[in-house]
Amino acid sequence: QVQLVESGGGLVQVGGSLRLSCAASGNDFSGKSIAWYRQNQWRQREWVATIVSNGHELYAVPVKGRFIVSRDHATDTVYLQMNSLQPDDAGVYYCNKLPLPDYWGQGTQVTVSS
Repeated sequence: QVQLVESGGGLVQVGGSLRLSCAASGNDFSGKSIAWYRQNQWRQREWVATIVSNGHELYAVPVKGRFIVSRDHATDTVYLQMNSLQPDDAGVYYCNKLPLPDYWGQGTQVTVSS
């Protein structure tokens, strides 16, 4: 089974920044659209951003203008640059290819302190 690995989370103060990374085993992201999601403390998972296979970027309204999704084709890695972090941005962040398969990675925890 493909392994998804998210990393880069941590504790940051309000207004701070983090850059998350996402990689998959076996070149699984090649040519695919990749999405970021986050799960809050009530275990509600919401879509955050997508980088489409053609490079187009899509963002959820709460993060638009603050987050940037990008990818490195050479390493088959997708990034999520998160700026001006707010308490509502806290949660476990996951990435996955689209359409969504039936597996997820472990996610990476983002904590925003005020």
